[in-house]
Amino acid sequence: MAAAQGHFSDHSDGDEGAGDTAGTTSNGTETNPVPPAFRRAVEALRSARLRPEIEIDPTRPPQRLAPYAYALEAAVVEGEEDLADGRLVLLHDPAGHDAWKGTFRLVTLVRAELEPEMAADPLLPEVCWSWLTGALQARGLPYGEASGTVTQAGSHYFGGLADRRPATQIEIRASWTPTEGPGGVPDTGAHLAAWCDLLCQVAGLPPSSPEPGAGTTSGGGVVSLPQRRGPQQA
Repeated sequence: MAAAQGHFSDHSDGDEGAGDTAGTTSNGTETNPVPPAFRRAVEALRSARLRPEIEIDPTRPPQRLAPYAYALEAAVVEGEEDLADGRLVLLHDPAGHDAWKGTFRLVTLVRAELEPEMAADPLLPEVCWSWLTGALQARGLPYGEASGTVTQAGSHYFGGLADRRPATQIEIRASWTPTEGPGGVPDTGAHLAAWCDLLCQVAGLPPSSPEPGAGTTSGGGVVSLPQRRGPQQA
């Protein structure tokens, strides 16, 4: 199974993969060392063991949301088709953040194309939101201050694309504060695994047993979308 890999980055120098410090003086003295809690949280993301359908890579994090940030992008791949994709960003502010009610925040975007019969379900937005909260709860992960949106967008094709049937895309944007554990560090590896559960669920894949040490999961009461083709390319 794939393991997340990448580099530390913070917004003070604007470079992805900035290394373990934000900067040094001419004699090599650290001017803004990466906080140990953030370092440990990122290492947990890097070492997480995930489902084989998940392809995951580090990506450039946002630069102005928090003093420290780390980002991953992932896709659920079956054969040569991408069934769903998304981005997960870990934010850290050692001074704390009033809106977060903590020093860490996870921010996500998840996207997938739906079959017409699923897109017609009027309760689909509520169901998709419950998949996120359910994925966290199924792994026993405490969290707070969750917020987000679920958006449906339809596409109709014309002219040279008229032979394609109408398509509907679902987009989940969310953020939540992971509860901090020993040393003020949340279990980011387990949160990443839960996020990948959400990706796979949106992609229509059945639930699977977790990797050892990745948190407890249960498929009970979870409804997945029917398995389907990935998004069509123009």
